[in-house]
Amino acid sequence: MVEVIYYVAASLDGYIAPLDRGLSWLEPFESSEEDYGYADFYRSIDAVLVGSQTFKQASQFPQWPYPDKLCWVFSRQRLPVSLPQVFVTDQRPEEVVAELDRRGCQRAWLVGGGQLAGSFRAQSLITEYIVAVIPVLLGAGVPLFGSPAPAERLRLVASKVYPLGLVQLHYLRD
Repeated sequence: MVEVIYYVAASLDGYIAPLDRGLSWLEPFESSEEDYGYADFYRSIDAVLVGSQTFKQASQFPQWPYPDKLCWVFSRQRLPVSLPQVFVTDQRPEEVVAELDRRGCQRAWLVGGGQLAGSFRAQSLITEYIVAVIPVLLGAGVPLFGSPAPAERLRLVASKVYPLGLVQLHYLRD
């Protein structure tokens, strides 16, 4: 069974990005001394799952941010892809998870966005939630989950408070 981990940063009021989808709100919390467990987490995954808006934004970075990982981009439109490990798909989340299982993947990072996370959550496909709550109130933006889903009970397995006020919460689906 493939574990799908929603590893994400969210503002205290529940947004993963402001309306302009920019990342500047996270810059005060970036540090060369602290990666908030990212390197260990990244080593633990086999694949990355992203929505089309997240893919478009990641494609603008000087370097592809998900090296050495298979990547599925969920999109209903054709997107230009130049990397052999990146697959654009219009399949449903459960179909892609089945494909990951066939390929022997054990852990997949659900990067986002919120709409995609909502789709995975609605199908009960997310097995872990690692949410870094950033001490910022954005007021509006891209919600943590872009669509409603049934209630779900989670079990807190770890929490960590960082010096800049960020709190990382790690939950497993009960």
